Amino acid sequence: MKTYESNWNSDNKIKDDANSWAKYRKEMLSAFPAYQKETPDPLAAAIDKAVKAIDQLRPEAEGPAYLGTNPKLTIDFDHVKHISMPTKMSSAEKVIDETVELFEGLPNWGHPLTMCNVIPQANTASIVAAVLSEIYSPNILEGEYSWNVHRAELESAGMLGNLFGWNPDTTGCLYTYGGSGCWTYHVKYALSRVLHDSRTKGVRTDAKVICSQQAHYTMLNSTDWMGLGTDNIIKVRTDVNTNAMDLQHLEEILKDCHEQNIPVASVVCTMGTTDANAFDPIAQVRELMDKYPNDSTQYGKALLYADAVVCWAWLVFREYDFEKNLLEFSPDVLPLIKANCEALEGVKFADAIGVDFHKAGWSPYASSCFVYQNSDEFENLLKRPGSAYLQPRSPYNPLDYTLEVSRAATGSLAGWATMKFFGYEGFQAILGGILENQNFLRSVIASHTEIVCVNPEDHGLVTLFRAYPDGVIAEEEYRKELTDPAYKEQLVKNNILTKAIGDKLYHWFRNGKKVNGRCTPYLSFSTGFRVAEYNRDASDPEACIFALKAFPMNVHITPDIMRHVIDCVLAARDEVISEQ
Repeated sequence: MKTYESNWNSDNKIKDDANSWAKYRKEMLSAFPAYQKETPDPLAAAIDKAVKAIDQLRPEAEGPAYLGTNPKLTIDFDHVKHISMPTKMSSAEKVIDETVELFEGLPNWGHPLTMCNVIPQANTASIVAAVLSEIYSPNILEGEYSWNVHRAELESAGMLGNLFGWNPDTTGCLYTYGGSGCWTYHVKYALSRVLHDSRTKGVRTDAKVICSQQAHYTMLNSTDWMGLGTDNIIKVRTDVNTNAMDLQHLEEILKDCHEQNIPVASVVCTMGTTDANAFDPIAQVRELMDKYPNDSTQYGKALLYADAVVCWAWLVFREYDFEKNLLEFSPDVLPLIKANCEALEGVKFADAIGVDFHKAGWSPYASSCFVYQNSDEFENLLKRPGSAYLQPRSPYNPLDYTLEVSRAATGSLAGWATMKFFGYEGFQAILGGILENQNFLRSVIASHTEIVCVNPEDHGLVTLFRAYPDGVIAEEEYRKELTDPAYKEQLVKNNILTKAIGDKLYHWFRNGKKVNGRCTPYLSFSTGFRVAEYNRDASDPEACIFALKAFPMNVHITPDIMRHVIDCVLAARDEVISEQ
């Protein structure tokens, strides 16, 4: 009988004269992290090289707000998929170099000229925590594969429960794939609670999800993917001044559902919208839900969900002494901070709350967290039988009730590390600083008669504004656009101008255009953050308000940058008008 010689020597090392597969394997040892202290770790050197390489993409002082020198989109979309895996093995160094190249032209979220949306630069502690999770791959599906790492998710529940005014011992949370993941979890929670047999028989009843006109578009994703259907969304009119839910209209909807015995799965309060920083009156919403409950003989209690992914962090000011004002916020800004915090106070009435650390948490994607007040109810409602090949080794095993089974610890470590790092005062300083910059920006806007801030009553993370031709009194023009149906033609014309200014600014940002010797900021715009007063049911898609927007989210932004933003907006307006 033929015998085969081992490729391993007595020291369990591959022989020099090994077969081809073994030669590959020997080379690959340097392409994986070392598992013991005695061996130099190639990962540390690779990360050091990669970070230094990608840092070279940062601009020089006063450079543009993107990485590298080539702002163009270089993907050939017609042929990009005409590629196969290489036959021969490459090197980790070469792949790292190719990876760094992909970042050429990417928006630089830490640049002071970047304020296009609620996308801040991630803090160092959260980045490092997230990277560490990628090295040893803790899987927070259960205790055995995450061990002590899953404490990050459990402690997050405690810290957030305290922040919301809940009992931290009964608060639970799950880090998930985004704000849409939080919305989806809430829909599943609501359907499981209200339609008692929906988990076994499927959704066979048209339960309703009620939210405002300003609710995030993920309402469509979540109701679709959960099998409820987008037709079962009922939208509540919003107040034209505050963009908040109209309580009278909500009561009409709830009363109608109650009288017709139509089950309400959930009511969603948006606690800080992306474009307008609108807060729904959640305490009064809870009262109306209690007034018009589902028929308890057939259905469970409707769920109250607070979509607070953008603005949740204002609650850190619950701990702030506004009289002493130890962080010395300005007299103009201090009451605005207090108003934001008070607007969120009502989230304590919610059954579940959505939080994004990659928004007002300055953490890397994706670090969204679905937080629920009654952990026993949620976890038992969604509990499934265990797996034959997974054995519980600790009391915490969320695979029994989560949508995801493989759950990376990246988001939980990032969010947890941020709360540990910032603490209440760190969050307070960053958030208050945003409002100080916002306040200055709005004072600059007010000094120009041809520009108007269109969300002056909102005091969150964004300023929305419109620019008109020279000679136009912006406040008067805007008031007509908002209230007079006979002025709709002019509203549409000015909306076109607003969009054209936004597109021009983006073109300038991408092409390195300078205004007054400085690069153009990366701004954005909304094509309908508010409807006109005569279009409250949003039946006319043209009778809405477009607006330019500035999100000064990162710590590098200064008042001088805010002044430059307006200079660029006016320069873009002038060029657009000259081209028209």
